[in-house]
Amino acid sequence: MSELVRVLLADDEPLVRGGMRLILDGEPDLEVVGEAGDGAGAVALARELRPDVVCMDVRMPGVDGIRATELVLRQPDPPRVLVVTTFEHDDHVLDALQAGAAGFLLKRAGADEMVQAVRTVAGGQSLLFPDAVRRLVRTRPRAADGVVRLSGREREVLGLVAEGLTNAEIAARLFLGVETIRSHVSSCLAKLGARDRTQAVVKAYQSGLIEL
Repeated sequence: MSELVRVLLADDEPLVRGGMRLILDGEPDLEVVGEAGDGAGAVALARELRPDVVCMDVRMPGVDGIRATELVLRQPDPPRVLVVTTFEHDDHVLDALQAGAAGFLLKRAGADEMVQAVRTVAGGQSLLFPDAVRRLVRTRPRAADGVVRLSGREREVLGLVAEGLTNAEIAARLFLGVETIRSHVSSCLAKLGARDRTQAVVKAYQSGLIEL
Protein backbone atom coordinates (compact mmCIF):
# COMPACT_ATOMS: atom_id res chain seq x y z
CA MET A 1 0.00 0.00 0.00
CA SER A 2 1.34 3.45 -0.87
CA GLU A 3 1.65 6.17 1.77
CA LEU A 4 -1.43 7.86 0.31
CA VAL A 5 -4.49 5.63 0.74
CA ARG A 6 -6.45 5.51 -2.50
CA VAL A 7 -10.19 4.98 -2.01
CA LEU A 8 -12.96 3.94 -4.39
CA LEU A 9 -16.56 4.76 -3.42
CA ALA A 10 -19.42 2.50 -4.54
CA ASP A 11 -22.96 3.63 -3.70
CA ASP A 12 -26.06 4.18 -5.82
CA GLU A 13 -26.86 7.44 -4.01
CA PRO A 14 -24.84 10.39 -5.38
CA LEU A 15 -25.41 12.40 -2.21
CA VAL A 16 -23.90 9.64 -0.08
CA ARG A 17 -20.88 9.40 -2.34
CA GLY A 18 -20.51 13.16 -2.31
CA GLY A 19 -20.57 13.31 1.47
CA MET A 20 -18.03 10.53 1.80
CA ARG A 21 -15.75 12.15 -0.77
CA LEU A 22 -15.90 15.46 1.07
CA ILE A 23 -14.89 13.78 4.34
CA LEU A 24 -12.16 11.52 2.97
CA ASP A 25 -10.58 14.02 0.59
CA GLY A 26 -10.26 16.38 3.53
CA GLU A 27 -7.62 14.11 5.07
CA PRO A 28 -3.99 14.50 3.98
CA ASP A 29 -3.40 10.73 3.75
CA LEU A 30 -6.62 9.78 1.95
CA GLU A 31 -7.69 10.33 -1.66
CA VAL A 32 -10.91 9.33 -3.40
CA VAL A 33 -9.81 8.14 -6.84
CA GLY A 34 -13.18 7.14 -8.26
CA GLU A 35 -16.91 6.63 -7.75
CA ALA A 36 -19.29 3.92 -8.92
CA GLY A 37 -23.07 3.90 -8.82
CA ASP A 38 -23.48 0.13 -8.86
CA GLY A 39 -21.60 -3.09 -8.23
CA ALA A 40 -20.62 -3.69 -11.85
CA GLY A 41 -19.05 -0.24 -12.00
CA ALA A 42 -17.24 -0.87 -8.73
CA VAL A 43 -15.70 -4.09 -10.06
CA ALA A 44 -14.58 -2.41 -13.28
CA LEU A 45 -13.12 0.65 -11.54
CA ALA A 46 -11.36 -1.48 -8.93
CA ARG A 47 -9.62 -3.33 -11.76
CA GLU A 48 -8.77 -0.10 -13.59
CA LEU A 49 -7.80 2.22 -10.72
CA ARG A 50 -6.21 -0.27 -8.29
CA PRO A 51 -7.43 1.45 -5.09
CA ASP A 52 -6.26 0.42 -1.63
CA VAL A 53 -9.80 0.43 -0.19
CA VAL A 54 -13.27 0.10 -1.70
CA CYS A 55 -16.12 1.54 0.37
CA MET A 56 -18.93 -0.71 -0.83
CA ASP A 57 -22.65 -0.20 -0.29
CA VAL A 58 -24.34 -3.60 0.10
CA ARG A 59 -27.64 -2.68 -1.51
CA MET A 60 -27.23 -1.50 -5.11
CA PRO A 61 -29.17 -2.21 -8.31
CA GLY A 62 -27.96 -4.86 -10.70
CA VAL A 63 -24.80 -6.34 -9.23
CA ASP A 64 -25.18 -5.77 -5.49
CA GLY A 65 -22.40 -5.09 -3.02
CA ILE A 66 -22.08 -8.72 -1.95
CA ARG A 67 -21.44 -10.05 -5.44
CA ALA A 68 -19.26 -7.04 -6.22
CA THR A 69 -17.18 -7.76 -3.10
CA GLU A 70 -16.65 -11.36 -4.25
CA LEU A 71 -15.58 -10.23 -7.72
CA VAL A 72 -13.30 -7.44 -6.49
CA LEU A 73 -11.53 -9.79 -4.10
CA ARG A 74 -10.87 -12.28 -6.90
CA GLN A 75 -8.74 -9.70 -8.71
CA PRO A 76 -4.94 -9.93 -8.46
CA ASP A 77 -3.61 -8.07 -5.41
CA PRO A 78 -7.14 -6.99 -4.49
CA PRO A 79 -8.04 -3.92 -2.43
CA ARG A 80 -9.55 -4.16 1.01
CA VAL A 81 -13.34 -3.86 1.06
CA LEU A 82 -15.19 -1.84 3.70
CA VAL A 83 -18.92 -2.46 3.59
CA VAL A 84 -21.12 0.59 4.10
CA THR A 85 -24.66 -0.04 5.29
CA THR A 86 -27.69 1.75 6.69
CA PHE A 87 -28.61 -0.91 9.24
CA GLU A 88 -26.13 -2.96 11.26
CA HIS A 89 -28.56 -5.91 11.43
CA ASP A 90 -28.87 -6.00 7.64
CA ASP A 91 -28.56 -9.64 6.61
CA HIS A 92 -26.56 -8.51 3.59
CA VAL A 93 -23.75 -7.37 5.88
CA LEU A 94 -23.10 -10.93 7.05
CA ASP A 95 -23.06 -12.11 3.44
CA ALA A 96 -20.50 -9.43 2.62
CA LEU A 97 -18.32 -10.38 5.59
CA GLN A 98 -18.49 -14.02 4.50
CA ALA A 99 -17.48 -12.89 1.02
CA GLY A 100 -14.32 -11.38 2.47
CA ALA A 101 -15.10 -7.79 3.42
CA ALA A 102 -12.71 -6.53 6.10
CA GLY A 103 -15.49 -4.95 8.14
CA PHE A 104 -18.50 -2.69 7.93
CA LEU A 105 -19.38 0.92 8.62
CA LEU A 106 -22.80 2.43 9.28
CA LYS A 107 -23.84 5.31 7.04
CA ARG A 108 -24.76 7.29 10.14
CA ALA A 109 -21.19 7.07 11.42
CA GLY A 110 -19.43 10.33 12.14
CA ALA A 111 -16.67 11.74 9.99
CA ASP A 112 -13.95 10.68 12.43
CA GLU A 113 -15.31 7.12 12.54
CA MET A 114 -15.36 6.92 8.76
CA VAL A 115 -11.80 8.18 8.42
CA GLN A 116 -10.55 5.79 11.10
CA ALA A 117 -12.40 2.85 9.52
CA VAL A 118 -10.75 3.46 6.13
CA ARG A 119 -7.33 3.80 7.74
CA THR A 120 -7.86 0.63 9.76
CA VAL A 121 -8.72 -1.61 6.84
CA ALA A 122 -6.11 0.05 4.60
CA GLY A 123 -3.51 -0.90 7.20
CA GLY A 124 -4.43 -4.57 6.82
CA GLN A 125 -6.53 -4.82 9.97
CA SER A 126 -10.12 -5.98 10.34
CA LEU A 127 -12.88 -3.74 11.57
CA LEU A 128 -14.53 -6.12 14.00
CA PHE A 129 -17.59 -5.15 16.07
CA PRO A 130 -18.06 -8.19 18.34
CA ASP A 131 -21.66 -7.54 19.46
CA ALA A 132 -22.83 -6.68 15.96
CA VAL A 133 -21.20 -9.76 14.43
CA ARG A 134 -22.81 -12.00 17.07
CA ARG A 135 -26.24 -10.48 16.35
CA LEU A 136 -25.75 -11.04 12.63
CA VAL A 137 -24.66 -14.65 13.06
CA ARG A 138 -27.69 -15.40 15.24
CA THR A 139 -29.94 -14.64 12.25
CA ARG A 140 -28.55 -17.63 10.37
CA PRO A 141 -28.93 -21.34 11.09
CA ARG A 142 -25.76 -22.94 12.38
CA ALA A 143 -23.79 -24.72 9.69
CA ALA A 144 -22.98 -28.37 9.98
CA ASP A 145 -19.59 -29.10 11.52
CA GLY A 146 -16.96 -29.43 8.82
CA VAL A 147 -13.53 -30.96 8.83
CA VAL A 148 -11.80 -27.95 10.39
CA ARG A 149 -9.97 -28.89 13.56
CA LEU A 150 -8.44 -26.28 15.83
CA SER A 151 -6.23 -26.98 18.82
CA GLY A 152 -7.40 -25.94 22.25
CA ARG A 153 -5.05 -22.96 22.20
CA GLU A 154 -6.21 -21.92 18.75
CA ARG A 155 -9.84 -22.00 19.89
CA GLU A 156 -8.90 -19.92 22.92
CA VAL A 157 -7.08 -17.36 20.77
CA LEU A 158 -9.87 -17.22 18.21
CA GLY A 159 -12.40 -16.68 20.98
CA LEU A 160 -10.44 -13.64 22.12
CA VAL A 161 -10.18 -12.39 18.55
CA ALA A 162 -13.99 -12.64 18.46
CA GLU A 163 -14.10 -10.35 21.50
CA GLY A 164 -12.26 -7.74 19.45
CA LEU A 165 -8.88 -8.03 21.16
CA THR A 166 -5.67 -7.22 19.29
CA ASN A 167 -2.73 -9.62 19.16
CA ALA A 168 -0.96 -7.61 21.86
CA GLU A 169 -4.01 -7.71 24.12
CA ILE A 170 -4.43 -11.45 23.61
CA ALA A 171 -0.74 -11.99 24.37
CA ALA A 172 -1.09 -10.07 27.64
CA ARG A 173 -4.26 -11.98 28.56
CA LEU A 174 -2.64 -15.40 27.94
CA PHE A 175 0.88 -14.49 29.12
CA LEU A 176 2.34 -15.38 25.74
CA GLY A 177 4.49 -13.53 23.22
CA VAL A 178 2.90 -11.44 20.49
CA GLU A 179 4.66 -13.50 17.81
CA THR A 180 3.18 -16.67 19.30
CA ILE A 181 -0.30 -15.17 19.13
CA ARG A 182 0.29 -13.98 15.58
CA SER A 183 1.28 -17.52 14.65
CA HIS A 184 -1.87 -18.96 16.24
CA VAL A 185 -4.07 -16.41 14.43
CA SER A 186 -2.38 -17.17 11.11
CA SER A 187 -2.95 -20.87 11.68
CA CYS A 188 -6.65 -20.29 12.44
CA LEU A 189 -7.07 -18.24 9.26
CA ALA A 190 -5.35 -20.91 7.17
CA LYS A 191 -7.42 -23.76 8.62
CA LEU A 192 -10.67 -21.84 8.19
CA GLY A 193 -9.78 -20.60 4.71
CA ALA A 194 -10.43 -17.05 5.91
CA ARG A 195 -9.01 -13.87 4.39
CA ASP A 196 -8.85 -12.03 7.70
CA ARG A 197 -9.91 -12.02 11.34
CA THR A 198 -13.48 -10.91 10.65
CA GLN A 199 -14.15 -13.71 8.18
CA ALA A 200 -12.49 -16.21 10.51
CA VAL A 201 -14.73 -15.20 13.40
CA VAL A 202 -17.89 -15.44 11.28
CA LYS A 203 -16.90 -18.89 10.01
CA ALA A 204 -15.98 -20.06 13.50
CA TYR A 205 -19.31 -18.94 14.97
CA GLN A 206 -21.31 -20.54 12.18
CA SER A 207 -19.46 -23.84 12.35
CA GLY A 208 -19.69 -24.01 16.13
CA LEU A 209 -15.93 -23.82 16.66
CA ILE A 210 -16.55 -21.00 19.11
CA GLU A 211 -19.79 -20.35 20.95
CA LEU A 212 -21.97 -17.27 20.70
